[in-house]
Amino acid sequence: MVYFPPHMTTDPQPGTFEIQVSDARTRARAGLLHTAHGAVETPVFMPVGTQATVKALEPRDLRENGATMILGNTYHLMLRPGADVVAGAGGLHRFMGWDGPILTDSGGFQVFSLAKMRKLTPEGCWFNSHIDGRRVFLGPKESMEVQRLLASDIAMVFDECLPWPCDAARAATSVETTLAWAKMSLEAPHAPGQLVFGIVQGGAHDAIRRHCAEELTAMDFPGYAIGGVSVGEPEETMYQAVEASVPYLPESKPRYVMGLGVMRQMVECVARGVDMFDCVIPTRVARHGTALTRHGNVAIKAAKWERDLGPVEDGCDCYCCRNFTRSYVRHLLHAGEILGVRLLTIHNVHRLTAFMREMRATIVAGAFDDFRKQFQQDQQEKEETT
Repeated sequence: MVYFPPHMTTDPQPGTFEIQVSDARTRARAGLLHTAHGAVETPVFMPVGTQATVKALEPRDLRENGATMILGNTYHLMLRPGADVVAGAGGLHRFMGWDGPILTDSGGFQVFSLAKMRKLTPEGCWFNSHIDGRRVFLGPKESMEVQRLLASDIAMVFDECLPWPCDAARAATSVETTLAWAKMSLEAPHAPGQLVFGIVQGGAHDAIRRHCAEELTAMDFPGYAIGGVSVGEPEETMYQAVEASVPYLPESKPRYVMGLGVMRQMVECVARGVDMFDCVIPTRVARHGTALTRHGNVAIKAAKWERDLGPVEDGCDCYCCRNFTRSYVRHLLHAGEILGVRLLTIHNVHRLTAFMREMRATIVAGAFDDFRKQFQQDQQEKEETT
């Protein structure tokens, strides 16, 4: 373990990233990212609030369950209610009643996820709105203007999120477009204190990812994301993409893997030097009756829990587990009661934020590699018994 003593001013500028402890046996580090709406301890998991809400939760639920930074989405908020509506309310923080840091995705992921409803051009992307079918255009300038009006703490550059698989020629051409858009995004007007993060793309091609990372580093962004992962590729390919990117990004800047929220994958990415994560998993699986636990996913709607008077997860101290049983939550889900989804969402968000705090504590204590190995062993034993 390497400890870096505090040396910052009492009021660090947004974008200041302190690496407080660096693990001696891996690339893991415990850090502190300063934003216009407060500091965020890393590693951190950020719940996704695509449409200015983390589904089923109030802002106080997020705070009580350990969330320190959340996400919004440029594409969706541009369509509904409109960036001008949010700006008129005083920005996204006031609009949704959340006073902590917010990161906004640029809409680049929708270039991938809405591939059947868009047309890509060198200037940006034409979409057919999934709401009413109207044609809308989103490029780097438009994306940054929407994010300026939203006044998020961190704005992501507009990029092309590549599908998997993607051949080298296609990836190389796409990366050049992404780099051009990154430069335009960085030079565009921003809200006061707003940080802009670059995004490394390149598919499963190491040399292309390295090129993208080095070019973005030369632009000197306040932080960097690794994009184009968790898009259907095998797990080892995901780790390869991270390993092909991290060594060519600045040690002194935060690193963010986009769209990742599986515990074992986050452990492995932290070991590879990643600081930030986001994913819709905790809210999405809750709506389908699934609880995330330290030892794997649990289908609470299953018949075997009908009379079970234990908590959703033994040892969990979230509001759901302190006050309700598996039997009761299962009943709510089968009855179609909203409270069932809400309680599971509270638990799932709590589970991932608590897991990140646990992981951070092991880095600070110099025990992260042991934690990682034990977690891998526990996962393997679980797989062997199921």
